[in-house]
Amino acid sequence: MAHRPHRGPGAHRPALPPARKSLGQHFLRDGKVLDKIAASLDLTGKETVIEIGPGRGALTDRLAERAGRLIAIELDRALIPVLHARYAGRGNVMIAEGDVLSFDLAALAQGPYRLAGNVPYYITTPILFHALKAPRPERAVFLVQREVAERMAAAPDTDAYGALSVNLQALASAETVMIVKPAAFEPPPKVDSAVVRVVPRAQPLVSPEEELPFSKFVQACFAQRRKQLARTLRSVATLEADASRALLESIDIDPTARGETLSPERFVELFRAIVAARG
Repeated sequence: MAHRPHRGPGAHRPALPPARKSLGQHFLRDGKVLDKIAASLDLTGKETVIEIGPGRGALTDRLAERAGRLIAIELDRALIPVLHARYAGRGNVMIAEGDVLSFDLAALAQGPYRLAGNVPYYITTPILFHALKAPRPERAVFLVQREVAERMAAAPDTDAYGALSVNLQALASAETVMIVKPAAFEPPPKVDSAVVRVVPRAQPLVSPEEELPFSKFVQACFAQRRKQLARTLRSVATLEADASRALLESIDIDPTARGETLSPERFVELFRAIVAARG
């Protein structure tokens, strides 16, 4: 996994390889959507930007014009020479070769950074939470499956609200910028996509030490989302029935309520109450 800046003329550009289904590749080609993603990063020309999955370089072209420094992470070995050739004359562009999940993004940026990417559908959630590891980007703009975008920004007590909603919103805000139809891609996916802007909270709801256990707690609660909380805590927190009800009542949560009705803030309060009860 080497990364290096490229300088000098890029006279030869290799032929573009086909999209690889195994990597979930759908190359965005709609200029208006590409411009919207770049604009949503609010760049001034001085920032460091990391791009996840530059592919054939359509978004990379726009980011290279707007960023002070651009680091593009590409996994597909067939696309690496294409990117090397395309940006050989760009002193502010660095190609990082490898799996984004293997990179410490903050270390790669060596300072504050912003993040963008057309994220493969099959690995969206791991990439989202890898990108939100501290120190976090100043903001991130992702192109994801529409259903995932709806879950990211969902409010409590809605169909889309779930573990992804709570765990992401405990760390950041998420806003759908625009819906993107399949025809915007080559090859077109079978579902709609969406551009989502994610801005980390200045003060996350959970501490770095709490993030992993909190995430597991939330996932366990939503695995039983149709059950009343008093019953959920009996298995998730291994509490007796009376203790479960008493704990919920102590923080003013109705024991008959369901987890899907709790805001991220209330989930954090419940999580900490359980931790405290266990000593």
